Amino acid sequence: MSESLHPSAPHDLPGFITAPGDTDVLMVVVGIILVGSILMVGNLYLHLHTLPERMAHKSQKLQFEIVAVLGLLALFTHNHLFWVIGLFLAMVDLPDFSTPLRSIAGSVEKIAGAPPGDETSETVVNVKAPLPRYAAERPDTTKAGAAKSEVPSHA
Repeated sequence: MSESLHPSAPHDLPGFITAPGDTDVLMVVVGIILVGSILMVGNLYLHLHTLPERMAHKSQKLQFEIVAVLGLLALFTHNHLFWVIGLFLAMVDLPDFSTPLRSIAGSVEKIAGAPPGDETSETVVNVKAPLPRYAAERPDTTKAGAAKSEVPSHA
């Protein structure tokens, strides 16, 4: 220190006490440690926060987008329930319903005689009543026949 110490001050001052106008080394070191620890804790928090999303991405889950949205909701709303639900969804394997259904659809197409995967051919369904096959079943549409016939004509 300097020679101008107060008479009541102890003569053996600690090293972190600086003279007026000098750089406080302890404050600079503590400031650097504080900024570094804030960055490390923030990085750890974000790394832990994205855990469900990374788990779902590594295992190629179908529900990856849902887990990602739940993670963002948990981040912005600070609602931990979203994060827990996302973690559970990332751990659970949802059953694959689409593959068996495609197989069933392909088998039905083979039975129907349609080429497999041909989505352009559509079956036209006639909503009106089916046409009769025999002449005896057909109603008489002439004016004279309409008067005799009990069946009303379809317009």
